[in-house]
Amino acid sequence: MVVTHGHTIDPRVEFVQTPFFQDVITRALTYLRAGIPVHLQGPSGTGKTTCALHLAALLERPVVVMFGNDQYTSSDLTGRHFGVKRKLVIDQYIHSVERREEQISADWVDGRLLTACREGYTLVYDEFSRSRPETNNVLLSVMEEGIVELPVTYRGEKYVKVHPEFRAIFTSNPDEYAGVHGRPDALLDRMLTIDLNGVDEESELAITVAKTGLGAEDALTVVSTVRRYRDEAPSRLGHSIRASLMIASVLKSTGVPAVPGSPFFEQLCRDVLRIETESAGRSADRRKKKREASKVEA
Repeated sequence: MVVTHGHTIDPRVEFVQTPFFQDVITRALTYLRAGIPVHLQGPSGTGKTTCALHLAALLERPVVVMFGNDQYTSSDLTGRHFGVKRKLVIDQYIHSVERREEQISADWVDGRLLTACREGYTLVYDEFSRSRPETNNVLLSVMEEGIVELPVTYRGEKYVKVHPEFRAIFTSNPDEYAGVHGRPDALLDRMLTIDLNGVDEESELAITVAKTGLGAEDALTVVSTVRRYRDEAPSRLGHSIRASLMIASVLKSTGVPAVPGSPFFEQLCRDVLRIETESAGRSADRRKKKREASKVEA
Protein backbone atom coordinates (compact mmCIF):
# COMPACT_ATOMS: atom_id res chain seq x y z
CA MET A 1 0.00 0.00 0.00
CA VAL A 2 1.08 3.57 -0.68
CA VAL A 3 0.36 6.38 1.75
CA THR A 4 0.60 9.90 0.36
CA HIS A 5 -1.05 13.03 1.74
CA GLY A 6 -3.09 10.88 4.11
CA HIS A 7 -4.52 8.61 1.43
CA THR A 8 -3.84 4.94 0.77
CA ILE A 9 -3.78 3.55 -2.77
CA ASP A 10 -2.79 0.26 -4.36
CA PRO A 11 -1.13 0.88 -7.77
CA ARG A 12 -1.14 -2.83 -8.59
CA VAL A 13 -4.87 -2.61 -9.35
CA GLU A 14 -4.38 -0.17 -12.26
CA PHE A 15 -1.06 -1.39 -13.65
CA VAL A 16 -1.22 -2.74 -17.21
CA GLN A 17 0.90 -5.86 -17.71
CA THR A 18 2.62 -6.17 -21.10
CA PRO A 19 5.96 -7.79 -22.01
CA PHE A 20 7.61 -4.35 -22.29
CA PHE A 21 6.55 -3.19 -18.84
CA GLN A 22 6.95 -6.62 -17.28
CA ASP A 23 10.60 -6.58 -18.36
CA VAL A 24 11.05 -3.14 -16.78
CA ILE A 25 9.38 -4.23 -13.54
CA THR A 26 11.36 -7.49 -13.31
CA ARG A 27 14.70 -5.75 -13.77
CA ALA A 28 13.88 -2.88 -11.43
CA LEU A 29 12.54 -5.17 -8.71
CA THR A 30 15.71 -7.29 -8.87
CA TYR A 31 17.87 -4.19 -8.35
CA LEU A 32 15.70 -2.81 -5.56
CA ARG A 33 15.69 -6.08 -3.62
CA ALA A 34 19.49 -6.00 -3.82
CA GLY A 35 19.38 -2.59 -2.14
CA ILE A 36 20.26 -0.54 -5.24
CA PRO A 37 18.18 2.60 -5.96
CA VAL A 38 16.35 2.59 -9.30
CA HIS A 39 15.94 5.58 -11.62
CA LEU A 40 13.20 5.53 -14.29
CA GLN A 41 13.86 8.14 -16.97
CA GLY A 42 12.00 9.11 -20.11
CA PRO A 43 9.73 11.72 -21.70
CA SER A 44 6.55 12.88 -20.04
CA GLY A 45 3.64 10.47 -20.42
CA THR A 46 5.60 7.23 -20.77
CA GLY A 47 4.42 5.67 -17.50
CA LYS A 48 7.35 6.44 -15.18
CA THR A 49 5.27 7.41 -12.15
CA THR A 50 2.86 4.51 -12.62
CA CYS A 51 5.79 2.07 -12.79
CA ALA A 52 7.40 3.63 -9.72
CA LEU A 53 4.25 3.30 -7.63
CA HIS A 54 3.70 -0.25 -8.87
CA LEU A 55 7.25 -1.20 -7.88
CA ALA A 56 6.76 0.38 -4.47
CA ALA A 57 3.60 -1.65 -3.93
CA LEU A 58 5.38 -4.87 -4.89
CA LEU A 59 8.02 -4.24 -2.20
CA GLU A 60 5.17 -4.43 0.35
CA ARG A 61 6.54 -1.72 2.62
CA PRO A 62 4.99 1.62 3.62
CA VAL A 63 5.73 4.23 0.97
CA VAL A 64 6.66 7.90 1.15
CA VAL A 65 6.08 9.93 -2.03
CA MET A 66 7.92 13.19 -2.80
CA PHE A 67 7.59 15.41 -5.86
CA GLY A 68 10.58 17.42 -7.13
CA ASN A 69 10.28 21.14 -6.48
CA ASP A 70 12.60 23.98 -7.46
CA GLN A 71 11.89 25.68 -4.12
CA TYR A 72 13.03 22.73 -2.01
CA THR A 73 16.08 22.99 0.22
CA SER A 74 17.86 20.05 1.83
CA SER A 75 15.93 20.81 5.03
CA ASP A 76 12.67 20.04 3.21
CA LEU A 77 14.00 16.51 2.67
CA THR A 78 15.63 15.90 6.04
CA GLY A 79 13.61 18.04 8.43
CA ARG A 80 13.86 21.30 10.34
CA HIS A 81 12.87 23.14 13.47
CA PHE A 82 9.41 24.54 13.02
CA GLY A 83 7.58 26.81 15.46
CA VAL A 84 8.30 27.39 19.14
CA LYS A 85 7.00 25.59 22.20
CA ARG A 86 6.72 27.66 25.40
CA LYS A 87 6.30 26.08 28.82
CA LEU A 88 5.74 28.12 32.03
CA VAL A 89 6.00 26.43 35.44
CA ILE A 90 4.88 28.32 38.56
CA ASP A 91 6.04 26.87 41.89
CA GLN A 92 4.17 28.08 45.03
CA TYR A 93 5.25 25.29 47.37
CA ILE A 94 6.04 28.01 49.90
CA HIS A 95 3.00 30.26 50.15
CA SER A 96 4.92 33.50 50.43
CA VAL A 97 7.39 32.64 47.65
CA GLU A 98 6.55 32.30 43.96
CA ARG A 99 9.06 30.65 41.65
CA ARG A 100 8.63 30.87 37.89
CA GLU A 101 10.47 28.79 35.32
CA GLU A 102 10.00 29.34 31.60
CA GLN A 103 11.24 26.90 28.96
CA ILE A 104 11.27 27.71 25.26
CA SER A 105 12.14 25.09 22.65
CA ALA A 106 11.70 24.68 18.90
CA ASP A 107 9.63 21.80 17.57
CA TRP A 108 11.33 19.49 15.08
CA VAL A 109 9.45 18.23 12.02
CA ASP A 110 10.89 15.26 10.10
CA GLY A 111 11.28 15.59 6.34
CA ARG A 112 9.92 12.79 4.17
CA LEU A 113 13.37 11.53 3.26
CA LEU A 114 14.34 11.28 6.93
CA THR A 115 11.10 9.46 7.75
CA ALA A 116 11.63 6.92 4.97
CA CYS A 117 15.28 6.33 5.90
CA ARG A 118 14.67 6.03 9.64
CA GLU A 119 11.63 3.74 9.38
CA GLY A 120 12.76 1.62 6.44
CA TYR A 121 10.02 2.80 4.09
CA THR A 122 10.15 2.87 0.30
CA LEU A 123 10.80 6.35 -1.10
CA VAL A 124 9.31 7.37 -4.45
CA TYR A 125 10.95 10.64 -5.51
CA ASP A 126 8.97 11.67 -8.58
CA GLU A 127 10.69 14.04 -11.05
CA PHE A 128 13.58 14.47 -8.64
CA SER A 129 15.52 16.61 -11.13
CA ARG A 130 12.99 19.41 -10.68
CA SER A 131 14.68 19.99 -7.33
CA ARG A 132 18.00 21.81 -7.39
CA PRO A 133 21.18 19.68 -7.44
CA GLU A 134 22.39 21.23 -4.17
CA THR A 135 19.13 20.18 -2.54
CA ASN A 136 19.54 16.58 -3.69
CA ASN A 137 23.15 16.39 -2.48
CA VAL A 138 21.85 15.02 0.83
CA LEU A 139 21.02 11.82 -1.09
CA LEU A 140 24.72 11.10 -1.71
CA SER A 141 25.42 10.14 1.91
CA VAL A 142 22.16 8.20 2.07
CA MET A 143 23.11 5.99 -0.88
CA GLU A 144 26.85 5.77 -0.21
CA GLU A 145 27.42 5.84 3.57
CA GLY A 146 23.93 4.81 4.66
CA ILE A 147 23.35 7.90 6.79
CA VAL A 148 21.16 11.00 6.65
CA GLU A 149 23.14 14.10 7.56
CA LEU A 150 20.98 16.50 9.55
CA PRO A 151 21.14 20.28 8.92
CA VAL A 152 21.34 20.91 12.67
CA THR A 153 22.00 18.75 15.71
CA TYR A 154 18.70 17.21 16.77
CA ARG A 155 18.41 15.46 20.13
CA GLY A 156 22.16 15.14 20.18
CA GLU A 157 22.22 13.53 16.72
CA LYS A 158 24.15 14.92 13.77
CA TYR A 159 23.05 12.11 11.49
CA VAL A 160 20.56 9.22 11.36
CA LYS A 161 21.45 5.73 10.15
CA VAL A 162 19.47 4.44 7.19
CA HIS A 163 17.23 1.48 7.98
CA PRO A 164 18.27 -1.72 6.11
CA GLU A 165 14.77 -2.00 4.56
CA PHE A 166 14.92 1.49 3.03
CA ARG A 167 14.55 1.50 -0.76
CA ALA A 168 14.47 4.42 -3.23
CA ILE A 169 12.82 4.83 -6.64
CA PHE A 170 13.44 7.97 -8.70
CA THR A 171 11.84 9.30 -11.87
CA SER A 172 12.96 12.12 -14.15
CA ASN A 173 12.20 13.82 -17.45
CA PRO A 174 14.85 14.73 -20.06
CA ASP A 175 17.13 17.64 -19.14
CA GLU A 176 15.74 19.86 -21.92
CA TYR A 177 12.26 19.99 -20.33
CA ALA A 178 11.30 23.31 -18.76
CA GLY A 179 11.96 23.47 -15.01
CA VAL A 180 14.37 20.52 -15.04
CA HIS A 181 17.84 20.82 -13.55
CA GLY A 182 20.85 18.80 -14.62
CA ARG A 183 21.22 15.43 -12.92
CA PRO A 184 24.63 15.24 -11.22
CA ASP A 185 26.79 12.33 -12.33
CA ALA A 186 27.74 11.64 -8.71
CA LEU A 187 24.08 10.93 -7.96
CA LEU A 188 23.36 8.95 -11.13
CA ASP A 189 26.41 6.76 -10.45
CA ARG A 190 24.76 5.58 -7.23
CA MET A 191 21.55 4.35 -8.89
CA LEU A 192 20.63 2.10 -11.81
CA THR A 193 18.83 3.89 -14.65
CA ILE A 194 16.14 2.25 -16.79
CA ASP A 195 15.01 4.14 -19.89
CA LEU A 196 11.27 4.16 -20.67
CA ASN A 197 11.70 5.96 -23.97
CA GLY A 198 9.94 4.22 -26.84
CA VAL A 199 7.00 2.28 -25.38
CA ASP A 200 5.99 -0.40 -27.88
CA GLU A 201 2.65 -0.44 -29.71
CA GLU A 202 1.30 -3.42 -27.76
CA SER A 203 1.81 -1.60 -24.48
CA GLU A 204 0.36 1.67 -25.74
CA LEU A 205 -2.73 -0.16 -27.02
CA ALA A 206 -3.23 -2.08 -23.77
CA ILE A 207 -2.91 1.08 -21.70
CA THR A 208 -5.31 3.00 -23.95
CA VAL A 209 -7.98 0.30 -23.64
CA ALA A 210 -7.50 -0.09 -19.88
CA LYS A 211 -7.46 3.62 -19.05
CA THR A 212 -10.27 4.84 -21.32
CA GLY A 213 -12.54 1.82 -21.78
CA LEU A 214 -12.57 2.31 -25.55
CA GLY A 215 -13.13 -0.82 -27.62
CA ALA A 216 -10.04 -2.65 -28.80
CA GLU A 217 -10.72 -2.06 -32.52
CA ASP A 218 -11.20 1.70 -32.13
CA ALA A 219 -8.25 1.92 -29.73
CA LEU A 220 -6.02 0.18 -32.29
CA THR A 221 -7.04 2.76 -34.89
CA VAL A 222 -6.21 5.58 -32.48
CA VAL A 223 -2.84 4.18 -31.47
CA SER A 224 -1.87 3.32 -35.05
CA THR A 225 -2.77 6.83 -36.21
CA VAL A 226 -0.80 8.52 -33.41
CA ARG A 227 2.25 6.31 -33.94
CA ARG A 228 2.14 6.99 -37.69
CA TYR A 229 2.27 10.70 -37.02
CA ARG A 230 5.18 10.13 -34.63
CA ASP A 231 7.06 8.16 -37.29
CA GLU A 232 6.48 10.91 -39.86
CA ALA A 233 7.69 13.67 -37.54
CA PRO A 234 9.97 12.04 -34.95
CA SER A 235 11.77 15.30 -34.21
CA ARG A 236 8.53 17.13 -33.48
CA LEU A 237 6.41 14.55 -31.69
CA GLY A 238 7.44 13.02 -28.39
CA HIS A 239 6.87 9.46 -27.19
CA SER A 240 4.09 10.38 -24.78
CA ILE A 241 1.15 7.99 -24.53
CA ARG A 242 -1.09 10.89 -23.54
CA ALA A 243 -2.06 11.71 -27.15
CA SER A 244 -3.64 8.28 -27.61
CA LEU A 245 -5.36 8.53 -24.22
CA MET A 246 -6.80 11.98 -24.97
CA ILE A 247 -8.17 10.96 -28.36
CA ALA A 248 -9.58 7.69 -27.01
CA SER A 249 -11.22 9.48 -24.06
CA VAL A 250 -13.04 11.88 -26.39
CA LEU A 251 -14.22 9.04 -28.62
CA LYS A 252 -15.42 7.08 -25.61
CA SER A 253 -17.36 10.01 -24.16
CA THR A 254 -19.01 10.96 -27.49
CA GLY A 255 -19.64 7.43 -28.74
CA VAL A 256 -18.16 8.35 -32.12
CA PRO A 257 -16.15 5.51 -33.70
CA ALA A 258 -12.55 5.92 -34.80
CA VAL A 259 -12.92 6.11 -38.58
CA PRO A 260 -9.82 7.24 -40.47
CA GLY A 261 -10.73 10.00 -42.92
CA SER A 262 -13.92 11.05 -41.12
CA PRO A 263 -14.02 14.81 -40.42
CA PHE A 264 -14.53 14.44 -36.65
CA PHE A 265 -11.75 11.90 -36.15
CA GLU A 266 -9.26 13.76 -38.33
CA GLN A 267 -9.96 17.09 -36.61
CA LEU A 268 -9.69 15.48 -33.18
CA CYS A 269 -6.30 14.00 -34.08
CA ARG A 270 -5.08 17.34 -35.44
CA ASP A 271 -6.17 19.17 -32.30
CA VAL A 272 -4.55 16.71 -29.91
CA LEU A 273 -1.38 16.19 -31.93
CA ARG A 274 -0.94 19.94 -32.32
CA ILE A 275 -0.58 20.08 -28.53
CA GLU A 276 2.00 17.31 -28.72
CA THR A 277 3.78 19.04 -31.60
CA GLU A 278 3.97 22.41 -29.88
CA SER A 279 5.26 20.80 -26.68
CA ALA A 280 7.88 18.79 -28.54
CA GLY A 281 8.78 21.85 -30.59
CA ARG A 282 9.50 23.85 -27.45
CA SER A 283 11.68 21.01 -26.17
CA ALA A 284 13.58 20.95 -29.47
CA ASP A 285 14.15 24.70 -29.26
CA ARG A 286 15.51 24.35 -25.73
CA ARG A 287 17.85 21.56 -26.85
CA LYS A 288 19.13 23.78 -29.68
CA LYS A 289 19.78 26.70 -27.32
CA LYS A 290 21.63 24.44 -24.89
CA ARG A 291 23.84 23.10 -27.70
CA GLU A 292 24.62 26.64 -28.88
CA ALA A 293 25.41 27.75 -25.33
CA SER A 294 27.75 24.79 -24.87
CA LYS A 295 29.63 25.69 -28.05
CA VAL A 296 30.06 29.28 -26.85
CA GLU A 297 31.40 28.11 -23.46
CA ALA A 298 33.80 25.70 -25.17
